[in-house]
Amino acid sequence: MGPNPFLGVVYHWLGGLSSATCYLPYKGIKRWAWEVYWFLQGIVSWIIAPIAIGMALVPELPAILHRSPSRSVALAYMWGALWGFGGLTFGMSVRFLGLALGYAIALGLCMVFGTLMPPIFSGEFGGIVHDHAGQVVLLGIAICVAGIVINALAGISKERELSAEQKQISVREFNFGKGLMVAIFAGIMSSCFAYGLAAGKPIGNLTKDYLLQTGRADLWQNLPVLVIVLWGGFTTNFIWCCVKLLGNGTFGQMWGRPGGTFAESEKDSPSAGVSSTSRIDFRNLLINYLLSAATGLMWYFQFFFYSMGTTKMGKYDFSSWTLHMASIIIFSTIWGLLYKEWKGTSRRTKVLVGLGLVVLILSTVVVGYGNYLKSLAAM
Repeated sequence: MGPNPFLGVVYHWLGGLSSATCYLPYKGIKRWAWEVYWFLQGIVSWIIAPIAIGMALVPELPAILHRSPSRSVALAYMWGALWGFGGLTFGMSVRFLGLALGYAIALGLCMVFGTLMPPIFSGEFGGIVHDHAGQVVLLGIAICVAGIVINALAGISKERELSAEQKQISVREFNFGKGLMVAIFAGIMSSCFAYGLAAGKPIGNLTKDYLLQTGRADLWQNLPVLVIVLWGGFTTNFIWCCVKLLGNGTFGQMWGRPGGTFAESEKDSPSAGVSSTSRIDFRNLLINYLLSAATGLMWYFQFFFYSMGTTKMGKYDFSSWTLHMASIIIFSTIWGLLYKEWKGTSRRTKVLVGLGLVVLILSTVVVGYGNYLKSLAAM
């Protein structure tokens, strides 16, 4: 199956929708500290889902990983572990800035670093700059940056217009200064995921050969790469969550036992303020598990669709990262509007939000068109 950039854009939009939606189930979790539900969703999103879905679509996954170049496996794992730091702090940026602004700043930086660094380090960037189709793709990336800047300006405008009480109605701990610093760190470290995918390309090529030889669609060629990168991310998050679970005494919350100081959950948990001495009944415990699992599954599907979209972008598949980030920001902004995060702001601020959305959507169209031009030239 050959390149189909516009189908690739659709896949990336589905991935962006999954990513922007995955944190919403957290709003229904009760009486669990942050480290409890983050740990459990991580088991689903970074261990269970990648292996189960990968094995279902690529039955020879263990053998492929065994035959993969050890250097590619090690680098993919290393970049995944570094990305884990971005994942840990990304939630904090949303906590301090809200869905719309937190996603815009963190993912904006993640988009720039994650899109441009792989072709620069591989020595392909010069060829992209001097190719007409490549220039269109780079124009789309520039438009995406403009859209992110507009979203950030909307956030700054919101910061100036709303009172502290108004900000905390939609974002309980809104703090622009603290959130900005956390979002910058999260954005830079989160871009390491793109480096992990780039490092794992030999694994993807090996998988592609196997799929074609067995008459299967090469659409699934990047699923084994995801397994390795996500293992790296799980390692970082697992260590940090264990530190928090032991430090706060919150391990017992997983099976309904009261315990823990809730010092962290008062800040991080959607159930802030619940007494640590109150018991969780079986029904609430089951709901918490289901919501954590739903979060983890939706989180994984963002990269499931991303891996599919990448196979359709053709020669300039590095631009997939821009499409992914733009799509996440688009849908997170829409969720932010639905949850009234911009309520009480001026018309100017709301116009900036709308303009940012339009520019980001335009960027995905331009990037897709640039990839389409390249696919025509390759025919």
